[in-house]
Amino acid sequence: MQQDIRIPPLGLEGRLEVPEAAEGVVLFAHGSGSSRFSPRNNFVGAGLREFGLGTFLFDLLTAAEGEDRKKVFDIQLLSERLVAATNWLQQDKNIKRLKFGYFGASTGAAAALCAAARSDVEIGAVVSRGGRPDLAGESLGKVRAPTLLIVGGQDFPVIEMNQTALAELKCEKRLEIVPGATHLFEEPGTLEQVVDLARTWFIRHLRTSEGAVSLM
Repeated sequence: MQQDIRIPPLGLEGRLEVPEAAEGVVLFAHGSGSSRFSPRNNFVGAGLREFGLGTFLFDLLTAAEGEDRKKVFDIQLLSERLVAATNWLQQDKNIKRLKFGYFGASTGAAAALCAAARSDVEIGAVVSRGGRPDLAGESLGKVRAPTLLIVGGQDFPVIEMNQTALAELKCEKRLEIVPGATHLFEEPGTLEQVVDLARTWFIRHLRTSEGAVSLM
């Protein structure tokens, strides 16, 4: 299933893609200055779909809001939008049968963790890529979803920020450092490692006891 979506009331645009037999659905929270067209997140999304995971890549801000630097870095606002998108997807009788996960990049990782801490919908897993989970602040201690933090081995300041956040998390957690990778994982083969790590984490935690759910 492939569907272009506009989430009311702001008309936030996104693309939902769910394999015929899905294990779960992963919502993406992009970093500052990025959007549903992020080539890296789309690459990760394609890798997840290959193994039976649905994806929803959408804009957390309108075009006008994206010009406002305060809103771009407003973690609270971004997390509210992610929760709203989660609730909106829950209205679909087929999608609501799936387990939900969050994938956050850069500042989007903080938004994903804040959303996981406050969402009324059970979030099965969270993955952060090159993220700033430390920006989630007090929400870190409230996250119950198993959380995987992925950081580039050459992204030294962010490694320390992720180590700090890891210590604050009270859920099942893990920090994976990809050797040789910088912040954007532009080095050959490093983004593929992100896909492998994220896919394994999501499949482990989103797969239902009954197995895949058919959308037919």
